Amino acid sequence: MTRNQTVQQKSVRRNRITAAACFAAALITVGVVGAQSAAADGAAHNASRPVTAARPAAVAAPGLGSAHLVQSEDFQKGLNPVGATVALTGRQALSACSGEETMRDLTKDKATAYASVTWTFDTDGRLTESAASAPTGTAADTWEKQLVGLVEACQDEPAGHWRYGAAHTLAVTGGTARWYPAYNGDGTVSGGVAVLRSGTKVAVVELTGQPTGAPAAVEGVVTAALGRLRS
Repeated sequence: MTRNQTVQQKSVRRNRITAAACFAAALITVGVVGAQSAAADGAAHNASRPVTAARPAAVAAPGLGSAHLVQSEDFQKGLNPVGATVALTGRQALSACSGEETMRDLTKDKATAYASVTWTFDTDGRLTESAASAPTGTAADTWEKQLVGLVEACQDEPAGHWRYGAAHTLAVTGGTARWYPAYNGDGTVSGGVAVLRSGTKVAVVELTGQPTGAPAAVEGVVTAALGRLRS
């Protein structure tokens, strides 16, 4: 075999090997893109959905999911949940005092994850909760202060107006909460609201339309919510 023939055969083998490697790489790329697209479609489908069962299904998220929200077994006697709507979009209104502002608005879309739930009961009233996971402790500090400011802006109202009352504090290992009873214009306690913090997670939870035993009911819900958030 001449030197030229040997060189030609080596060149042909190299070309075949290169072509095979390119084909394999193309298959791998298609597989990865396909898997990413399927994952994205699944995430979009599960981003916001109603839950008809008595307990929201836990949804995986970076440090935050629906398992960190109030669950059906957390309600005390007299609060009988009949359904819940869970979302991971951060677009639920924060509280009765904040109007249409959402957790996504407050965090300027900077949270690493969002989760919210609206519980309905067999009587008038409902419970709403909205939570966000901050990228840093500094961001969580800022968001917590903003939530407290929103709530306390509704403490000073003219006589005869609905308002929030004085703050109560709750501290447990790994979490803190400030909760406030809510008063109707006639002075009747009707639910309450709380700002929760656990690590880099912050949340606001509000119970409305439950005047009977409201202070104890609010404190009980806040205690349960804080336990869930820090879990």
